[in-house]
Amino acid sequence: MDFIHLKDIFSAGMVLFAVIDIIGSIPILIDLKKKHGDLQPLRTSVIAALVLIVFLFVGESILNVFGVTVQSFAIAGSFILLFLALEMVLNIEVFKPEQTNEKSIIVPLVFPLIAGAGSITSLISLKAQYASLDITIAIILNMIFVFFVLKSTKVIEKFLGEGGILILRKVFGIILLSIAIRLFISSTGINM
Repeated sequence: MDFIHLKDIFSAGMVLFAVIDIIGSIPILIDLKKKHGDLQPLRTSVIAALVLIVFLFVGESILNVFGVTVQSFAIAGSFILLFLALEMVLNIEVFKPEQTNEKSIIVPLVFPLIAGAGSITSLISLKAQYASLDITIAIILNMIFVFFVLKSTKVIEKFLGEGGILILRKVFGIILLSIAIRLFISSTGINM
């Protein structure tokens, strides 16, 4: 694997890392753990990885059925990333969480928290720029990280504290905002 592919894996991985925002979701994870008990880290991570990988490979075919190009979907995706970033930076709620079944912890964790609309849109957008294999590796690396975060929510909460989690959320929001702008520019062909 040459340097360019490692760079692509890192770039795609950072986009997914910022969109999934598992660190910023630690307060939500802690609340879900209190309400539902075990977060089932392995099962949650594997199911989320499968959802993302399947959508990576089948998503474009679904778009073709509706006559949507990857570039136009990437532009739409850049807007979703923009709104997600604004949520993180400005501490506003654009996307409302759905009501969940209290018996199933997998549903709110896998979808919409980990493999939600932002992640799925990001995959289609990333596919316009990176090879599917590089994105798949980025998904797997992110899900390994998600697994470890789910496994150690109490330790992370104590280490970062409320202020640390808030700072991380803001920093990754700004990174995601920059990525959304870059994705829009590259998808529209604007030269800067």
